[in-house]
Amino acid sequence: MTDRQRVHVIYISYTHENVKAEYKTGKKAVVRPVQKAELTRLANTFRQVSRLHWILVEDAAARSELVTRFVAGAGLPCTHLHVPTPRRYKRPGLPRATEQRNAGLPGVLFFADDDNTYSLELFQEMRTTRKVSVWPVGLVGGRRYERPVVENGKVVGWYTGWRADRPFAIDMAGFAVSLQVILSHPKAVFKRRGSQPGMQESDFLKQITTVEELEPKANNCTKVLVWHTRTEKVNLANEPKYHLDTVNIEV
Repeated sequence: MTDRQRVHVIYISYTHENVKAEYKTGKKAVVRPVQKAELTRLANTFRQVSRLHWILVEDAAARSELVTRFVAGAGLPCTHLHVPTPRRYKRPGLPRATEQRNAGLPGVLFFADDDNTYSLELFQEMRTTRKVSVWPVGLVGGRRYERPVVENGKVVGWYTGWRADRPFAIDMAGFAVSLQVILSHPKAVFKRRGSQPGMQESDFLKQITTVEELEPKANNCTKVLVWHTRTEKVNLANEPKYHLDTVNIEV
């Protein structure tokens, strides 16, 4: 086995809180009913990847019972953290998961959203990352895919549907970072202040690398191995407010 094959890869993902307090009634309301389904799909993928450690960061003031039970039964090496997003930042149009991604930075190689779909081949591709590697992402930016444009093994531009003038016109699912790079740039974080929506990737990568140093993967960025599928918004129009089921079933 080569040194590269021995590399242990750490994946950080975040999940939004599933319930919130209703201040008028004092009760809790389900705000993200797809949470467990998305975590199950992601865990099923991770379970097939060797030498993996999952850092799951919950967007909440405390670890929820649902996610805690899920982690306990996931059958994966997993560290369950929690970092709440300040209420003033929970508005449409503002960057998401800033605090959660920063919580995992000491050992992160890849930021995995729980609403994406991943090919197992992607995890093998990123294991050989020396500094920062990149690849295409499917179903993002209003296009079938976006990708780094590669010539002679180097990234020279971006095929993107939104703001091609960004320093790194790439989706969060489109890059991985070596642990050594993270350790050598201890002040590199995802910025909350001064970072526009859609610019967090560029603002972060500018702190640790240059476009010239990027390492194209996935056959010189010509294969899509991750898709920004997202989960369809569920229809709970017939969910009763009264006369609830006598059994409380976790979904």
